[in-house]
Amino acid sequence: MNKTEFIKEIQKEGDFSSLKDAEKAYNAFVGAIYKGLKNSGKIILAGFGTFELKNKPAGTVKNPKTGAVIKTEAKRVPKFKFSSSFKTLLS
Repeated sequence: MNKTEFIKEIQKEGDFSSLKDAEKAYNAFVGAIYKGLKNSGKIILAGFGTFELKNKPAGTVKNPKTGAVIKTEAKRVPKFKFSSSFKTLLS
């Protein structure tokens, strides 16, 4: 499912009158996740999952094509983990 198909599904599930309204809801959801992670570093949505920023340490990686070793900087990366109740719904 791509973004357009997902927005159409939001329109059906949320009973939105137009795709434009469903897209606004999608953009609001994504924006809220972005702001929440940026401000607090963790968002817990009960029954769905947890968004969290994790620290990734500096290190080295190897380019498989050339064999060159490249140094990477430490950074914060977003992670998502589904809740166990959501996983149960999918099985």
